Amino acid sequence: MFEETQITFIGGGAMGEAMIKAILAKELMPPQQITASDVRAERCAQLQEQYGIQATTDNVAAVENADIVVMSIKPQVLPSVMVEIEGKLRPTALVLSIAAGVRTSTLVQGLFHGAVIRSMPNTPAQIGEGMVVWTATDAVTQQQRNQAGAILASMGESLYVKDEKQLDVATAVNGTGPAYVFLFLESMVDATVRLGFGRAVARQIVLQTVLGSVLLAKHSDAHLAHLRNLITSPGGTTAEALYHMEEHGFRATIQGAIMAAHQKSKDLAKGD
Repeated sequence: MFEETQITFIGGGAMGEAMIKAILAKELMPPQQITASDVRAERCAQLQEQYGIQATTDNVAAVENADIVVMSIKPQVLPSVMVEIEGKLRPTALVLSIAAGVRTSTLVQGLFHGAVIRSMPNTPAQIGEGMVVWTATDAVTQQQRNQAGAILASMGESLYVKDEKQLDVATAVNGTGPAYVFLFLESMVDATVRLGFGRAVARQIVLQTVLGSVLLAKHSDAHLAHLRNLITSPGGTTAEALYHMEEHGFRATIQGAIMAAHQKSKDLAKGD
């Protein structure tokens, strides 16, 4: 699928590196077919040394011979980069963006290029356990869809959606979601420390408890409420804890946070 395919990453940050690492780990293509471009020369040197790929600070040179161009940069940097490389892409190239809140129409117009894929990955992709939701313009060929699907799936699980509006939902859930989980974990660790355990031990207990719970839910066909009820005895400690959570708006807070992130994603898209 990737024989002689040249892929360029515009942006060598954490997510760009995660994608490069995943591609190499899954042996989708050799390092000789991968180029990364970054404004920091020291970062280019680091990526080149660690992964054996090509690296440069010149965006134009990086995209000239690329079959796939991954826009792995922050949304606020995207406008200036699009001005820089507009008209420099190969006519048959595929553009794959991971910039949050940036619509395909913005990329098509900014680059004067039709074949665009918009995706929303998340940070667990750094260990191959990510969740990516993506969509494509009509100009993307089936071969390009297959290639993009393989690249995105190399970071964990991927889901294609036809309606681009669902990418704003994905931004609020899987894109931002790890932050919600980390805050929850942090709160549980702090409470465990408050009750007397050392922080290292508290971290171990909390992380394994949450990991085990997620794996149990993932491998079960039961409704999440059913799994919760299985450990909620009448008048017990779990019932008391859950009552306290509901009394203080736990469920409404989580749902409200996701709604707020969803609205922010839509607002960012409007401001493209």
